[in-house]
Amino acid sequence: MPSPYSLPQHCPYMHVDLGLNLFAQMPSDAAVAISAASKPIPRYPNLVLTTTVLASSLAFVDGSVVNVGLSAIRSAFGADGETLQWVINGYLLPLSALMLLGGAAGDRFGRKRLFISGIAIFALASALCAASTNISSLLFGRAMEGIGAAILLPNSLAILGEAFAGAQRGRAVGIWAAMGAIIGAAGPVFGGWLIDAVSWRAIFLVNLPLAIVAIALAFAFLESPRPSTKREPLDAFGGVLATLGLGALTWGLTIGAGRAGWTPDAAMGIAAGIALLLGFAWLEGVRGDRAMMPMALFGSRMFVGLSLLTFFLYGALGGLQILLPYLLIMSAHYSTAAAGAALLPFPLIIAVASPLMGRVAGRIGPRRPLAIGSLVTACGYCLMLRIDGTGSYWTTVLPAILVVSLGMAGAVAPLTTAVLASVDAAHTGSASGFNTAVSRTGWLIATAFLGTVLGATGPQLIIGSHVAALAGAAMASAASASAWLLVKDR
Repeated sequence: MPSPYSLPQHCPYMHVDLGLNLFAQMPSDAAVAISAASKPIPRYPNLVLTTTVLASSLAFVDGSVVNVGLSAIRSAFGADGETLQWVINGYLLPLSALMLLGGAAGDRFGRKRLFISGIAIFALASALCAASTNISSLLFGRAMEGIGAAILLPNSLAILGEAFAGAQRGRAVGIWAAMGAIIGAAGPVFGGWLIDAVSWRAIFLVNLPLAIVAIALAFAFLESPRPSTKREPLDAFGGVLATLGLGALTWGLTIGAGRAGWTPDAAMGIAAGIALLLGFAWLEGVRGDRAMMPMALFGSRMFVGLSLLTFFLYGALGGLQILLPYLLIMSAHYSTAAAGAALLPFPLIIAVASPLMGRVAGRIGPRRPLAIGSLVTACGYCLMLRIDGTGSYWTTVLPAILVVSLGMAGAVAPLTTAVLASVDAAHTGSASGFNTAVSRTGWLIATAFLGTVLGATGPQLIIGSHVAALAGAAMASAASASAWLLVKDR
């Protein structure tokens, strides 16, 4: 592809990764693999690939299965809507804040070591979630799962980037993405069946055998750790500030959007979060290129526009992925498995349409696909206003999913190539990692506003879901405006 926004020749499957892996909430992580230096091919390349896919599937499945389990968890613990938000956000918060730090720690201490540690943390946390006797222990386990995922995911892709070179690296990343999409798409259906047939605890217990096999494969077939020879300290304080800032901001927004309303406690949480995040930005500016979020990235107007687009678009998507299955279970009385299956058209359309849109963006540039795709997504959210719990799936739910899917397919494929083109070569890894963190932060903030909806029943749940759909349409429209105003084609 001759466009400056076309895919790097050594990774021809990048656009496939974006399209297929959206359901797994990984819009741009594959760029991490690109930034790794070329290494000799490992002795057992297929087993290296199998190991990284198996480990990453833990985070992929967990990020989608728990959404369909919210109603069962609510029934088990008598949780209110605000608490249910933290079942999701308890996982997303450390994942959002610590993803970049997890990758940097792998560079410093050895990727194999961090990769195995991340899997082990995730497995222990899953066991804690499954054994939870109260909602507090479940939330603690979810937070630990997020920490484990923030360690294993960036190191999983970095291991691929280190183990393969040239076209073989592109093929490996493409397979990793495709398998992530398949697992992520099947997760809600399989998880829903487990919940119906066994218990919501089974969706966490199933992680344990996967983790054990992944750790055994990693010890046996991954290359020995190659820690960095550079001894610059990790930006641990930056990670703490980012986590505390996002946590305080999310807590304040959760209170404000809940039954208590915009109380002084909510205002204090939001103010503290903003202050901590400003402190994080100041620290990153002082650290320069040693920071986990180099402020030099924001010298590019296009990068700022793409970051805003990512925040709004994935924030809207997060609300859909959480709210729609919950609504179908609570109002339309779907089984948990059926609610998971209702979302299947989404990843299937993304998988088919994204490669085509990647080629289109390569010819005409990213601005129009990003803007039009986001606007089509907004129209899909408007169609969700027709979902009232009584209509047929084929005439109410499916049309909204189809339109949202087509819009997202138009937007996700050009996104990472545009991000990579918006900064200089020295910052491509940081840019892609930051863009991934922004997508999760958008998901995190959107979930903070769903407390009232998740706590409602009957007609109030329908009304709340319609308000949330309008908010999703507004966010997708804001993403479209960001593309039109700040993104350029040449």
